[in-house]
Amino acid sequence: MIRDLNDSRKEIDEIDKNIVSLFERRMQVANDIAKYKKSTGRKVYDPEREEQKLLTLTGLTDSGFGKLAVDDLFRQIMSISRKYQYQELGSQLPDIPLRVVDKLDYDKDTKVCFFGDRGSYSEQAMLEFFSSGVDPYNKTTFAEVISEVENFNAKYGVIPIENTSTGGISDIYDLLADARVTIVAEHVVKVEHALLGLPGAKTEQIRKAYSHPQGIMQCDEFLKSHPYIEPVKYLSTAGAARLVRESDDPSLAAIGSMRAAEVYGLIPLAEKINTQDSNYTRFIIISNQQVYQRNANKLSLTFEIRHKAGSLYNILANFYYNNLNMTKIESRPIPGRNWEYRFFVDVEGNISDPAVNNCLAGLKEGAGSLRILGNIVTR
Repeated sequence: MIRDLNDSRKEIDEIDKNIVSLFERRMQVANDIAKYKKSTGRKVYDPEREEQKLLTLTGLTDSGFGKLAVDDLFRQIMSISRKYQYQELGSQLPDIPLRVVDKLDYDKDTKVCFFGDRGSYSEQAMLEFFSSGVDPYNKTTFAEVISEVENFNAKYGVIPIENTSTGGISDIYDLLADARVTIVAEHVVKVEHALLGLPGAKTEQIRKAYSHPQGIMQCDEFLKSHPYIEPVKYLSTAGAARLVRESDDPSLAAIGSMRAAEVYGLIPLAEKINTQDSNYTRFIIISNQQVYQRNANKLSLTFEIRHKAGSLYNILANFYYNNLNMTKIESRPIPGRNWEYRFFVDVEGNISDPAVNNCLAGLKEGAGSLRILGNIVTR
């Protein structure tokens, strides 16, 4: 005999009411535990206790599905309980390595190192961001720019990190993982690539087009429609323009900006050749100063997780239960550790927000090598 649906629903409603009541009772007890831990200086997170508790709870059911479900359910309940305890234990929140400032400090004598050559999009980003004027110079690799900032040869550095059509630049993430720099700001530039050649050259003459790998990827449809043009990877778009200018070879071209054409005396053979018209590159401004602006609204983090089932799920719960909107996540393999990954996350918030502090406390205890890369103002 099939039971009446309404009867089953009424019973579920009653069970759910009891679950809510028991959950609230559990949180009250968690509050007592928080007060005890605060008075004795004990940490909130006790992994051995949690694992023993989970073994006991999963042992109360015999079905395979039940064991997995109970394990998942109580891991989340414990996660919520920890967040609640962190709210009660403000003194146990992690130390923040950054100091707050009202605005970034720079003037016409401030050294700023940007990636690429004159005429690059990085130079454009630098000029637009530091509109009041600084003392800029360039380096031709990402690693060199970061090194200049780390070694205090430059106070700030400008490097690209993400493009709307080709995604994140993995080299930058790998370098930032261990770099002694802080992301202090970002600036977005609209990318409008052109095929740049020597004066008098024609598109049909071109046999090789030089550009940064990202520039080549962003113009893949144009290159496919001109199969006689061989794309050649180069250190930067502006460097490619300089190479073409110095070559004096009308069969060579560069993929770069109209500013690069102006700087190096080239002409546009074809304009707006990037595949996506809505093509933007996000640049980050890095510094050897550990600061963040008071009105910062985006936090960049990196952390490692244990190589076990559910690790990422449990870590990401810290953002969910603190109502923080994660805007980006990237994973990169950790050198020398097969199948283990380092994650880079952007999340909305300011370091001074209690919810952000609670999240950082949970991440610090649940993840390995947690590091705040920066807290910036988005534009």
